[in-house]
Order: sequence, then C-alpha cells, then structure tokens
Amino acid sequence: MKDLKKEDIKQEVFDLYDDYAHNKLNRRQFVEKLSLYAVGGLTVSSLLSFMSPNYVDTLLVQPDDPNLDSKFIEYDSLKGGGTIKGLLSKPKNLDKKLPGVVLVHENRGLNPYIEDVGRRTAKANFISLAPDALSPLGGYPGNDDDGRAMQKKRDRNEMLEDFIAAYDYLMNHKDCNGKVGVVGFCFGGWISNMMAVRLPDLGAAVPYYGRQPEAEDAKKVKAPLLLQYGELDTRINAGWPAFEAILKANNIEYQAYIYPGVNHGFHNNTTPRYDKEAAQLSWDRTIAFFDKHLKV
Repeated sequence: MKDLKKEDIKQEVFDLYDDYAHNKLNRRQFVEKLSLYAVGGLTVSSLLSFMSPNYVDTLLVQPDDPNLDSKFIEYDSLKGGGTIKGLLSKPKNLDKKLPGVVLVHENRGLNPYIEDVGRRTAKANFISLAPDALSPLGGYPGNDDDGRAMQKKRDRNEMLEDFIAAYDYLMNHKDCNGKVGVVGFCFGGWISNMMAVRLPDLGAAVPYYGRQPEAEDAKKVKAPLLLQYGELDTRINAGWPAFEAILKANNIEYQAYIYPGVNHGFHNNTTPRYDKEAAQLSWDRTIAFFDKHLKV
C-alpha cells in the first residue's frame, strides 16, 4: 500500500480523532469507529498509525541547539500542584533582558511537541517556560494516551494556578525585562484565555483553538488577545461569536483569525491535522504580536 497522505483521509476520521483526543471516545471505541473507514486497501492499524503523533522526525529545534540555553527547572506553585517541572529556554550569551513567554501544553502534559515550541520561542529572542501540569503525578509519562488519562485526574483550576505561578517565575527571572505573555494550545488555549482574565498585568495572550471564558470572566480580560482558530474546528468555534461580542462591548483589544480548511490542532506538526501554511502564518503572527506587546 502506498504511503498515506492527509488528502487520502476523510474528514470524518479527523473528527473521530478529535473526539478521541478530547476524551469523548476511549481507545476501544475509537478503533471500532475507525474500522468503518478501513476500506480500499486501508487497514485500521495503518489509519491508527497515521493519525498518531510522530515525535521522532518532527523536531524543528533540537534539544541541544548550540544557540540556546535550554534546561528543566522546578518552581513553586503554592496554590496549585506544589512543585512544578518546566522547560526553561533562552538564547545563549544574553547582552540584554528579554520578555518572557509561558508555553501551555494540550490536555496530555509536556510532550516533545510543546518542548519544541518552547525552544522555537526562545529562538525568536524570548525566555520561554513550558511547564508540565502533570508534575504532581510524576510528569508526562512518555505517551499521549497515558498523559491524557493522567491529566483528567487533576483539577483544571488548580492547573491554571500552576501556569499563573509560571508567569510569576518569569516576571521575577533575572533576565526578564518585566513583560510576560502566554501562548497555549487546546487546553492551553483555555488556560491562555483564563490567564488574560486573571492577570491584569499580562503582556499578551495567544490562545490557539482554546475554549472561551464564561461571559462574566470574559468581561475581565485586560491583556491584548491574538486568537487562532481552525475553520473545521466547529466544537471550539461555536463559542467564538459570543466571546467576540463581549470583547467588542468592553473595548478589549483583540485580533482573531480563522484559518480556512484546517482542523483543531493545525499548528501541531506531529500529526496529520497539521497544516504547514496555516501553522507558519499563525506562528509568524504570534511572534509579531509578542514583539509588539512584550519587547520594550
């Protein structure tokens, strides 16, 4: 059988994967439903392999990049999970203070993709901190299935405190210029929105396909927002019109982009939901947004 391409896969399969990745289907149910699309030479195992993340061949910035100082640190989250581990990345040989950016993972812990995005952020001349909200449970377990199961055991508002504590850590870092933003993906998109609600001094927030705050919380947003959505992500997009109405009514600064023809997770280059053009454009916009609001 020829190598599978994204164009060979029906949209329904991507929708099924979205349900699976967000705990609406367990693995057995996902495989059973996937079997309906194992036709024309496709097998369930080939579909399952194709849809699963590939963390081996997709790193854009290597962990030992010679231009970065990238290492795991621990910080205190007294209102959250206690001691939190995170990947701290910054350019080597700094000659001036830089802004900080908190990187917030999806609903499966600090996997290699988010670590890589943290290093990409540092390459753009920021100090990035990518925490692992699974730290109190032993940390990211090495695969996303177990990571999702572990993250379900934690309270999301307690995890929010862990990322707020990461913001505090960066604000007090000796190499930080006193400006800190946040970018998050999926679950991390919700965290990014909520940090914009909770932190009046947050410099900027970039939620990627994140669930929107409740109406009463949405009114409290102070940070400028850059919101990134995929057109085919109807589950998340359903909450956008009401959120936008509140942002407008309260004169909250925001930009929003809905990228045509792409799925939830389009920035994640480890799965076939990835869309190279939309991912690159959205990331260029993210860095430009942080440059504008965080660099002084």
